[in-house]
Amino acid sequence: MDKEDIIKKTKKFAKDKLYGEGTGHDWWHTLRVWQMAKKIGKKEGADLFVVELSALLHDIADWKFQDGGDDSVGAMMAKEWLEKFNVDNNALSHICQIIIEISFKGAGVQDKLNSIEAKVVQDADRLDAMGAMGISRCFAYGGSQGRQIYDPNTKPKMHKSFEEYKKSDSSSINHFYEKLLILKDRMNTKTGKLMAGERHKFMERYLDRFFREWEGKV
Repeated sequence: MDKEDIIKKTKKFAKDKLYGEGTGHDWWHTLRVWQMAKKIGKKEGADLFVVELSALLHDIADWKFQDGGDDSVGAMMAKEWLEKFNVDNNALSHICQIIIEISFKGAGVQDKLNSIEAKVVQDADRLDAMGAMGISRCFAYGGSQGRQIYDPNTKPKMHKSFEEYKKSDSSSINHFYEKLLILKDRMNTKTGKLMAGERHKFMERYLDRFFREWEGKV
């Protein structure tokens, strides 16, 4: 089976698995990340076969929805799927590693990405956590987890480890400070950095309006 067929079947697999999911980690999120990853990958000279499959499978079993926050489940599912098509072992290992590596693991945890392909997919995923789309997904996820919109008595936490971040139950507004506003300065590629600027500014404008309304100023 040629690479285009593998990508086409993987796209259908991801859509069937994620369609209708209600936390913001749904098929449409995956589709946007896939499209963005292709765009960034072309400009950055990445291996698009690895980029596309990693993007399509990156949320196939997100750690946030696994018992104990197991971040290896997604990679195992991706491996089982891609082995059906006899994907080259090097590409297969690379894709699985990307799926494990790219997740945000806390404000105080530094990323350790080993390839341009991982950097491309992470940038695409993070762009979808910013701007108007990121705001929408933030509140969709917060609502699905029973989190408050905002509690002024609870301050944001800059989690120092992945385990600490996994246990977070902050309000949705705190999530902006604990993750979303941090992403601009953690983009990996030149293309990603250019695209992140406007989305970051939009979130700042939103928060300014949110707090003005919260305080009854407008």
